[in-house]
Amino acid sequence: MKLDPSMETPIYLQIAAGLEDGIFIGAYPEGTQVPSTTELSVTLQINPATVLKGINLLVEEGILFKKRGVGMFVCEGAQEKIREKRQNAFFENYVRPLVNEARKLGLEEEKLIKLLERGYQE
Repeated sequence: MKLDPSMETPIYLQIAAGLEDGIFIGAYPEGTQVPSTTELSVTLQINPATVLKGINLLVEEGILFKKRGVGMFVCEGAQEKIREKRQNAFFENYVRPLVNEARKLGLEEEKLIKLLERGYQE
């Protein structure tokens, strides 16, 4: 996981996104332990409170859970939750604006679909 302090995105959100990516691609399978707050803070050379803030976001989203005295673990179904979250974000950030622009351009639905198919072929 690499952090970029020059980004507008706060460090704790970058940590949450990095762990989320690791879970999504299978680096941290469901039911397994993720690195501790201390491990991450030492590795990334940042304040443990910042790491904890990022981890707590994933706990709130039902991606991670805490085993008292043991550490943080990946919840069952975490990959699917992440997939749904990302699909919803994809819709809001890309599909909705794409459809709005297509309407402004007077593109019919069929034409937009053909353009998307062309994009997949290229």
